[in-house]
Amino acid sequence: MKRLTILSIILFTITSFAYETQAPQSTVSAYGPKEALLYKLHYGFINAGEARIEVDPTLYFINNKVCYKTAVIGTTTGTFDLAMHVRDQWTSYIDTATKIPQRSLRDIEEGNYKLKEMVMFDYANKKANVIRESGKTLDKSTASYSISHNIQDIVSGAYYLRTLDYSKMAVGTNINLQAFFEDKLYDFTVRYAGKERVKTSYGYINAIKIQPVMPDNEMFDGGNSIRMWLSDDANKIPVKIEADMFIGKVEVDLKKFSGLKHPIVFTKK
Repeated sequence: MKRLTILSIILFTITSFAYETQAPQSTVSAYGPKEALLYKLHYGFINAGEARIEVDPTLYFINNKVCYKTAVIGTTTGTFDLAMHVRDQWTSYIDTATKIPQRSLRDIEEGNYKLKEMVMFDYANKKANVIRESGKTLDKSTASYSISHNIQDIVSGAYYLRTLDYSKMAVGTNINLQAFFEDKLYDFTVRYAGKERVKTSYGYINAIKIQPVMPDNEMFDGGNSIRMWLSDDANKIPVKIEADMFIGKVEVDLKKFSGLKHPIVFTKK
């Protein structure tokens, strides 16, 4: 993880998962074309950035698979934009049947650093074939990396978390995961932490709480430093994220949503 700002580190940590163990899957599809979610990232009273997660209305045919085109677009705002200037877009083409990515793209602009990347997943040979253009002159390179079956990328992992049936898990259940990013596989554990009632900008909502168990590092404060709440309904959209970082607590809150596949209910209390 060589080139990650605070904004992209949080997005990477909560979205780039692949599963090693067979976690219980929901029988109801949580998302579909036209879904769009907008989040505000803030540090205290300072607005630091925005992230948009969306599913394209059109279906695509990649590797002989019918795919959703999904994307995460992250930008810094306000004074953070002057200091960091992030304009990042991650795109993933996800097989509508298996929910496994067939191709992913990154278009990164962070300060003076630029990267354009395409990853083509070859599951038959357990390879991720990568084409990159990086640096100020966008020098081109190619590489091939070993992967496991059912790998997820930085975008499809967010949607994978929404396919799990948390009602069949005991509180404290650990899900052993593996993440592929840039040039290697990362081992992760995500813990199901039960259900809570969460306050959002839309009101209160019943939510599923999950916690990535973080390894020791300089960016995050402790093993339970990231907490994520999904709506406790058929959508399972992220409604709130908190991260205890070296600069203090960073929060990501749902700002707008549209095109949800199922009803969602917020209340005043």
